[in-house]
Amino acid sequence: MQVKSINTEYPSCPDPRGCPVETTLEVVGGKWKGVILYHLLSETRRFNEFRRLMPDITQRMLTLQLRELEDGGVVHREVYKEVPPKVEYSLTEFGRTLEPIINLMREWGLRYNQEIADKRDMLVKAE
Repeated sequence: MQVKSINTEYPSCPDPRGCPVETTLEVVGGKWKGVILYHLLSETRRFNEFRRLMPDITQRMLTLQLRELEDGGVVHREVYKEVPPKVEYSLTEFGRTLEPIINLMREWGLRYNQEIADKRDMLVKAE
C-alpha cells in the first residue's frame, strides 16, 4: 500500500538529481561543518583559530571538513607564500548565501537548549 503525502506545501521532489534539502545537507551537514561556517560568518580564520574555537575537533577532522567545504565551493583557502606558511579560510561569495541558514540554525539551537533546560527544571521541581 502506497501512502500519499497530505503535505501539499512541500511535495515530493521531482528533480532527478535528488532532493534539494539532501543536497544542502551533503554540503553543510555533519557535526562540524555548520560550526565552521558559523565561525567564518564574522571573519576570515586561520587553522589554529578553529582549533581554539572548537577544542573537541581533531586536527585531521578539521582538515577534512575544511577541504570538503572548499570542494563544495563555500569556503576559500588562501595560502600565503611565506615562512612559516600562512593559510586563511573565508567564505566564498556563494558560501555567504548560507548566512541566513546558519543564523536560523543558531536561533533554533538556542530555543531548543532553552526548551530542554525548562523541561529539566520542571522535572526537578516535580521531584
